[in-house]
Amino acid sequence: MPTYVTLIKYTQKGVENMKESPARLDAAKELFKSMGGELKAFYLAMGRYDAVVIGEGPDDETATKLAMTIASVGAVRTETFRVFTEDEYRKIISELP
Repeated sequence: MPTYVTLIKYTQKGVENMKESPARLDAAKELFKSMGGELKAFYLAMGRYDAVVIGEGPDDETATKLAMTIASVGAVRTETFRVFTEDEYRKIISELP
């Protein structure tokens, strides 16, 4: 299953309702499951982004739906990108002309 990294920034609404953040994370985990994916890891971060999520989803379309659904709550802004495992990387490299 494809792997995705999501970089998260809290919005003003998210900051104002910070104590609700754990419940939103639990809801995101359930959303991932309901769409055939899995939220593999969550990290609170320091610096440019407030949190990082590593998740798996069946395909890019589902990952996009997940990101849009999570962002629609208004507590966070997300930037999601597809990443490749070491095994996938090695396969890609081995198939280069």
